[in-house]
Amino acid sequence: MSLIETIDQDIKKAMLAKQAEALRALRAIKAALLVARTEKGASDVISEEGEIKVLQKLAKQRKESVDIYQTQNRNDLYQIEMEELQVIETYLPKQLSAEEIQATIKQLIANLGVTSVKEMGKVIGAANKELAGKADGKTISEVVKQLLS
Repeated sequence: MSLIETIDQDIKKAMLAKQAEALRALRAIKAALLVARTEKGASDVISEEGEIKVLQKLAKQRKESVDIYQTQNRNDLYQIEMEELQVIETYLPKQLSAEEIQATIKQLIANLGVTSVKEMGKVIGAANKELAGKADGKTISEVVKQLLS
């Protein structure tokens, strides 16, 4: 079953259970997936990798909003974004822990033979490919910078 079909079923369940918070997030996910599917140059079917990228983009937007609302003391909006983020994250693959990310990047650094911060781009590129969907780019960048400095 595709992600859109799963989302459709979950929307129906949320409507029946009168879960407004989940419903809002599910509709946002469905809208983003439909937009990605109908973009110019896109095929009618989104690959699983494409679906994950769309979900990661939505999660990143929510995280940025949460940070802004928290600094501005907008607890009402903060709460809404957190609820949506939690729903979106249920459809994302399990994220690796900081230790697992660090171990993977240490191995990549050893394999690539990188020794200086100047070659950080090589490591980040390889890490992004290897950890796609399992870790966000910001975390990967921070770990690489920490290990190379």
